[in-house]
Amino acid sequence: MKIRTMKLREAHKNGEDGESSFCSVLWDSKAEHLVTASSADNSICIHDSVLPSNPPKFLNNHREGVTVLALSPNSTCLASGSLDHSVKLYKFPGGDFETNITRFTLPIRTLAFNKSGTVLAAAGDDEGIKLVNTIDGTIARVLKGHKGSITSIAFDPKNEYLASLDSIGTVIFWELQSGSTLHVLKAIAPNNGSDVSVMNILAWSPDGEILAVPGLKNDVAMYDRDTAERLYSLRGDHLQPICFLSWSPNGKYLATSGLDKQILIWDVDKKQDIDRQKFSECISCMAWKPHGNALAVIDIMGKYGVWEPAVPSPMKSPTEDIPGLHSNNGNGFLLFDEEEEPSASGSLSDLNEDSFDESLPPSRKRLRQQQKNEDERKEDSDDELESILKFESRKKSGHSKKDDLANGKSGSRNVILNVGPKMQEAFQPGATPAKDGKRNFLCYNMLGSITTMEHDGYSHIEIDFHDTSSGPRVPAMTDYFGFTMASLSENGCAFANPCKGEKNMSTLMFRPFSTWANNSEWSMRFEGEEVRAVALGNSWVAAVTSINFLRIFTHGGLQRYILSLDGPVVTAAGFKDELAVVMHISPSLPSEEQMLEFKVFNIQNGTQSLRGRLPLTPGSCLTWFGFSDDGQLSSFDSKGVLRVYTNLYGGSWLPLFSASKLNKSEENFWVVGLNTSQLFCVVCKSPESFPQCTPKPVLTLLDLTFPLASSDLGADSLENEFIMHNMHLSQIQKSIEEMGALGHDITSLDDEAFDLETSLDRCILRLIASCCNGDKLVRATELVKLLSLEKSVRGAIKLVTALKLPNLAERFNNILEEKLLNEAAGNTVLPHIKSNSEGSIRANNAASTKFFTAPDISKTSDNVISPPLNTPSSTFSTRTQNAEGPAIDAIGTHEHVTKTSNNIILPPSNKLSSTFFTRKQKAEGPAKDSNGTKEHDQTTAPGKTIEVRNSRSLKDINCVEETKSRETNQQIPSRPSNPFAKSSNNQETSSLLDSLKKMKG
Repeated sequence: MKIRTMKLREAHKNGEDGESSFCSVLWDSKAEHLVTASSADNSICIHDSVLPSNPPKFLNNHREGVTVLALSPNSTCLASGSLDHSVKLYKFPGGDFETNITRFTLPIRTLAFNKSGTVLAAAGDDEGIKLVNTIDGTIARVLKGHKGSITSIAFDPKNEYLASLDSIGTVIFWELQSGSTLHVLKAIAPNNGSDVSVMNILAWSPDGEILAVPGLKNDVAMYDRDTAERLYSLRGDHLQPICFLSWSPNGKYLATSGLDKQILIWDVDKKQDIDRQKFSECISCMAWKPHGNALAVIDIMGKYGVWEPAVPSPMKSPTEDIPGLHSNNGNGFLLFDEEEEPSASGSLSDLNEDSFDESLPPSRKRLRQQQKNEDERKEDSDDELESILKFESRKKSGHSKKDDLANGKSGSRNVILNVGPKMQEAFQPGATPAKDGKRNFLCYNMLGSITTMEHDGYSHIEIDFHDTSSGPRVPAMTDYFGFTMASLSENGCAFANPCKGEKNMSTLMFRPFSTWANNSEWSMRFEGEEVRAVALGNSWVAAVTSINFLRIFTHGGLQRYILSLDGPVVTAAGFKDELAVVMHISPSLPSEEQMLEFKVFNIQNGTQSLRGRLPLTPGSCLTWFGFSDDGQLSSFDSKGVLRVYTNLYGGSWLPLFSASKLNKSEENFWVVGLNTSQLFCVVCKSPESFPQCTPKPVLTLLDLTFPLASSDLGADSLENEFIMHNMHLSQIQKSIEEMGALGHDITSLDDEAFDLETSLDRCILRLIASCCNGDKLVRATELVKLLSLEKSVRGAIKLVTALKLPNLAERFNNILEEKLLNEAAGNTVLPHIKSNSEGSIRANNAASTKFFTAPDISKTSDNVISPPLNTPSSTFSTRTQNAEGPAIDAIGTHEHVTKTSNNIILPPSNKLSSTFFTRKQKAEGPAKDSNGTKEHDQTTAPGKTIEVRNSRSLKDINCVEETKSRETNQQIPSRPSNPFAKSSNNQETSSLLDSLKKMKG
């Protein structure tokens, strides 16, 4: 026989070292797509087999190489296993990620769907085989019996058995109903040892009567399905052991690849090879095309191709006369028998007959006629065995399946389609997935990190602080529990692990860093309840469990509170006395948006301070959640958007960072924390989403910036600075109010607020200059109304005058005059009037001193009441000079007051936004107007000059002096006004003088 060769094209790269790897290939049921993967590449490639010139679609959800692929029989769901120990599900052929269906402690090696696609079997270097319900992700059963790495599993097409093969050559027949082993065949296949580039593979014939296994003599051994007796073998020209085999859809042919780098096509009935191909590398995987005469192959270097025709043309096609399948069947994975039509009653048993628990235990040896009779009796036994069925969720979906079948649809084709978007699994902020033989983070935050590495059945945990001079030195510890999550604070650290052991128990442990008593470390065990997230505070430890319990402990181990949450937890974080928990409030939307809610508890007071929906970018999931350095609740999603919760607009989440604005699609950001101005993160090169522990990751500091629209001024940085200052000012003002209500000293916060207001004014002035240069005069007018300092408004007038914009300068002057009028109207109050001749008016507080001349007021009556101006546009705060002379107006001229009566009563404004605040500023001589000319030292108007004197005590009476010694009193609140700030009733202190001096300078 002539040996042919064919060229392959590269699908996956095996790295710079060029080492071999196990690669996978499979067809979809319609033969429209080829899917490939490699254990040396974390990408899954979906190739267009109809138009090979089209670029492939890449799925980069795994962090490490992809070791195995599997497609559901109706080709609507793709499963993948990886070296990162996870099994993921995707929609097919779109490739949209659905969920992490399960996870192992070691790499995955093999996957298989059952006939209906409702059960996924997964196994690998761990000892057990997990049978996972693909509808709700529950693990129905774990089959244990292998001693080596499990390299291949296959469901019997009749849904009675599961066959498995390990790396040391042992085959086990499992009975699916009971989960027991029927037959164990030891050392019947080659022992591949630690070579993972080739693996032992077994496969059932399409009719389910024969199990094909690689033999020890470079052959293929055939075993009976019921007795496990060896029937015959296929022995030909393979010079080395067979490493992969695949049945044709009709079961007439078998393709085998060997370590001798060739593929043989066998006629099974004649027990002889009919064709062969020679390759430059060993072929690690093959798949027959569901329609036509072709075989897809991929070698250990990641190169794939299609052998067509695989069977010589004079011979029968490999897809002709497929046993047990109707012509309209499109199954292309395991090629199981087509499901029987449901009975007229439409029972749940009929709809779920493909479940592995739904058949009677077969006899150990039956004749072919007995097999037919058994199949007929199978339908009658389904109702009884349904009570044994462990997949409760399948019962819930029975009605929808029945409706589909009533409409003429196949139940097996709609099982995966009925599965909605998966809800996000719980995670611990700052934790990374475990990697075999490598360290991973249990916790990484702004304080330090906790790392662990598994070795010989236990783990070695190390705790490090970023600032070694201030943080305690904590010795390393040996972990015998297998902790997978941790939380770190200045006082101690908490650890938790998932359910383990025969009793299926989860453990929570707290380890204090400093204590006066011995044996202060404590642990709690939860039977049948798994810890999903942990958090630490000043004096408490919190754990959220799988049954939606929030458990609160003290640092000493006292069980303090147990609360029931509204839904499954996603994550939790702590800061001082506050605990924030994120949970699901409903299943995900059809658009795959997660429906999340957050709650903030004050553990010390036993109250719930905040509650609301947690916003996410559409199509994203939550990847980090916690508090900033100053206690601001923050979140970060998988689309790269950082949000911070503020009290603005009744409590809102503000987007302070968007990775898309950086235009670095090849980078992922793993968040560690943030402060008021920067985001601390580790930059990971795509497709990596998590950093390595060794070497220690380097933190990158990114400036917080709002995702603003592109401005027509080209001043995006100034606009961002403007919004950031306003946000910070609002936060400081809230802190002032809270601390003032508690009677705490607010001097430092007040100084910080004033400094921030001066910075905000400088930013606004620069924006006004940009608006003038861009001919946006209306916007400039809006900005000048937001200035807080009188000096800033005069600077704006001087600026537009220099830019030769007289109309705008006039508008600015009018705004200044209006604000000065609001000052007089908003700050003079009359609690009660004394009956003495001076007509003095008593005030409550006076925080600063200001000399000014009131605007012209026409004489009307003995008592003139100026109406308040309450519009936000009239809000203004001045910082005037403590001069020994009268003030001037906006254009440097003296203002005049027409003499009225003995008492002029100017009531305060009723709204905070129109209150006019003043601060004291020492003058080094006469003040200058906006044109730089000196102001007059005396009042030229015949009217009254009003003087407000500073009171050093709450009991002092502030007098308003007229030129004829008439005194009145003004109440001047101590906090500056700002469109984004609220007033405080606390008295100003002289510490603000330093800030004003700096501003003047």
